[in-house]
Amino acid sequence: MNEDDYLMMSGLQHFDFCRRQWGLIHIEQQWAENELTAQGRVEHGRCDDASVEKRKDLIIVRSMRVVSNRLKLVGICDVVEFRASEHGIPLTRFDGTWQPIPVEYKHGHSKTIDADRLQLCAQAMALEEMLVCDISHGFLFYRETNKRERIDFTQELREKVASMAQEMNGFFSRGWTPKVKATSKCKACSLADICLPKLYEKSNVAAYIGEYLKE
Repeated sequence: MNEDDYLMMSGLQHFDFCRRQWGLIHIEQQWAENELTAQGRVEHGRCDDASVEKRKDLIIVRSMRVVSNRLKLVGICDVVEFRASEHGIPLTRFDGTWQPIPVEYKHGHSKTIDADRLQLCAQAMALEEMLVCDISHGFLFYRETNKRERIDFTQELREKVASMAQEMNGFFSRGWTPKVKATSKCKACSLADICLPKLYEKSNVAAYIGEYLKE
């Protein structure tokens, strides 16, 4: 596969939240915004200016593109901090050795599901491939709480990333959007009117479509 054919790393969030939502967005190219997605898009746009900044023992790289040939995923890291470390790696433009640490900015607050942690871990796994290094942890910064949350890249989290990436690539190669049952999460989904999750709970699909069109 060419890198241009790799899936978006950010899709791991959608896939963990709902496999059908991921399929509608990344396979069928469907999208709709609600208040939550609009706020997240606006706030995230503040991190999109690519730049490199040096502060003593810290190098800050914004909007760094990363690629994982193993996962067949590509993405953009909001920030990668390179901290001076004797256990780090050399960088072309700077003296010394530096330890990379990915930092992802998120709207809202910490979640119980792994969606954000999976994306951050995938970024770290891609950085490890690209820079030939080991990365033990990264950070999620939530704007609602204005705090960083340290995320340790455990073997369990790494295996979940690899398993999901394989599953995503399998669905994408077949062009198949997964079907799911309606849950409480559907109320927070901006694609609810496109997905029509209740359709799969009806024994008479034709009757349900007729009722929906009348509404």
